[in-house]
Amino acid sequence: MAQDHDEVENGFNSSRNDDGHHHHDKKDKNEGEGGKEAEEFSVERAFDGKEVPSWRKQLTIRAFVVSFVLSVLFTFIVMKLNLTTGIIPSLNVSAGLLGFFFVKTWTKFLENSRILRQPFTRQENTVIQTCVVASSGIAFSGGFGSYLLGMSNRIAIQSEDTNLGYKNLSLTWIIGFLFVVSFLGLFSVVPLRKIMIIDFKLTYPSGTATAYLINSFHTTEGAKLAKKQVRTLGKFFSFSFLWGFFQWFFTAGDNCGFVSFPTFGLKAYEYRFYFDFSAVYVGVGMICPYIINISVLLGGILSWGLMWPLIEKRKGDWYSADLSPTSLQGLQGYKVFISIALILGDGLYNFCKVLSRTLVGLFYQVRTRNASSDLPVAENSSPETAKLSYDDQRRTRLFLKDQIPSWFAISGYVAIAIVSIIVLPHIFHQLKWYHVLVIYLFAPTLAFCNAYGCGLTDWSLASTYGKLAIFTIGAWAGSSHGGVLAGLAACGVMMNIVSTASDLTQDFKTGYLTLASPRSMFVSQVIGTAIGCIVSPCVFWLFYKAFDDLGVPGSEYAAPFAMVYRSMAKLGVEGFSALPKNCLLLCYVLFGAAIVINLIRDSIRKEWARFIPLPMAMAIPFYLGPYFAIDMCVGSLLLFIWEKIDKAKADAFGPAVASGLICGDGIWTLPSSILALAKVQPPICMKFLSRRTNARVDKFLRS
Repeated sequence: MAQDHDEVENGFNSSRNDDGHHHHDKKDKNEGEGGKEAEEFSVERAFDGKEVPSWRKQLTIRAFVVSFVLSVLFTFIVMKLNLTTGIIPSLNVSAGLLGFFFVKTWTKFLENSRILRQPFTRQENTVIQTCVVASSGIAFSGGFGSYLLGMSNRIAIQSEDTNLGYKNLSLTWIIGFLFVVSFLGLFSVVPLRKIMIIDFKLTYPSGTATAYLINSFHTTEGAKLAKKQVRTLGKFFSFSFLWGFFQWFFTAGDNCGFVSFPTFGLKAYEYRFYFDFSAVYVGVGMICPYIINISVLLGGILSWGLMWPLIEKRKGDWYSADLSPTSLQGLQGYKVFISIALILGDGLYNFCKVLSRTLVGLFYQVRTRNASSDLPVAENSSPETAKLSYDDQRRTRLFLKDQIPSWFAISGYVAIAIVSIIVLPHIFHQLKWYHVLVIYLFAPTLAFCNAYGCGLTDWSLASTYGKLAIFTIGAWAGSSHGGVLAGLAACGVMMNIVSTASDLTQDFKTGYLTLASPRSMFVSQVIGTAIGCIVSPCVFWLFYKAFDDLGVPGSEYAAPFAMVYRSMAKLGVEGFSALPKNCLLLCYVLFGAAIVINLIRDSIRKEWARFIPLPMAMAIPFYLGPYFAIDMCVGSLLLFIWEKIDKAKADAFGPAVASGLICGDGIWTLPSSILALAKVQPPICMKFLSRRTNARVDKFLRS
């Protein structure tokens, strides 16, 4: 948390877009470089006097109590982002910071009472951060805003294809499905952890940045800064929560309140160009790299400012004038399928790029190693320890001390695979046992490719692999045998495996740099995943029951990717017959454009490449509209001005301010959902009318 659900994920500055892609800002790399320079002075020598607890002592009850509380908090935030736009920024910094704050407060209290048994260590902090990110990650990979919601009859009715099948959502089968598919990815990469972290020395920028952050918290200076950061986060959390509460009073009807404020005039509002006063997306804009925010805005201008108004003029020629606004045979079809073309073009390019880098990297690693020894396995000890720095020697020794036996990982994978091959066809009758078997035969290879690629580039292509499953399994099952549902279910199986695999290897890297045991990382990830499998469906169910218009275009929770994923599955089983007139030509043009833009971006010098927009980010507003892009650009502008005034302060407190804005507004959704379930209506409707409409309304009221 990727995202399609593009989640650009980074320890310091990034956003997960709904495609699960991770795009990063230079800031992270600098952070990493700074870390390397600092290593000359040795990070580990600063912790020399502190004993590293055993892996069992790293797994404390207080760590998991704090993890559970933070998991609920972050699941609400991720779910809100999932069901509104699908852009999810990385919450690693917030998880690490809040975990530190809660346990530090707890241990301080016990210390004063003289009953503290175990001091708070950076290893325990890493366990909390791992557990929270694993559980809130299920809110993304669980597909609540994409493939899972796309199966529902609510989305099937909108896309006018109930004949292709749908599945009524129910809390029990969703929890069962997640438990069956979410743990496989964890077992698939465990035997390769030593190869990835120690032998190949993959960087995993997000995992590295998080580790440096946690290490800094546990130094005297870092603890003082962390205290100030938490205070800042608390202030903006309170502001954001109270602002959400204040806005609620003015939303008594459709299109009421600050969220429908026609900032640039009513005509611009009609095409979704307005600032909607959303604290959460201003915060997201502060965390995302500038180029992401600009790309999203450019995509909004290209689609809603240029393409849709021009296609609208072809009403009656390109598509029937009598169609409903949500029909995929009308304007809605162009919006959905053209955004899919951009997403697939970008996804295909990045898939090929990361795969080629992975294969070249592997070839190089194997060739250089052949001169000295065979490719290492998990249990073998690593050679060349003598050449390593003090830090690397200490980290390697502790990382290899607590082994997770390969037989345990392989038997765990096989056992869970057998259970899910039996169980999944009972949940989805359209998905046959042999479909699941084929996915599980290929999954470890794809999980390895994703984890290795993520280590090189910090890009997780989880949702790209998911789309691959939609098209292959959907086409294999066929339209008459429920190919749409089979494709969407297969997407869920694949996404969960490759997503958790890359998350776990990121956590191994964080653990390696903070001296946390691989065993405690694995156990923490398993517990976090289990918490996520229960908490995420419950939070989703609260939204689903509280908001009857969830998934409806133009509503507060439009869940745009549910329609996108269903349309992809439909495309997979029906072919291009599903498209309106000239839509295929436009799709080809934009598919090609996405590849060309990426090629240009990768072939020019870095200082120019950072000005080239990202097609994946451009695709998001094609369906939704650019209103949230304006919020994000406001966040970017605020951060840019702050950096110009005082760069050091902006770097230290920017992520805390952004996290506060996101968390406060995200948590307001809990009371607002409860109010909606209790049928408590806001007292006021604040609406904006043109002068002429207003005169007519006044005249009508007087009469």
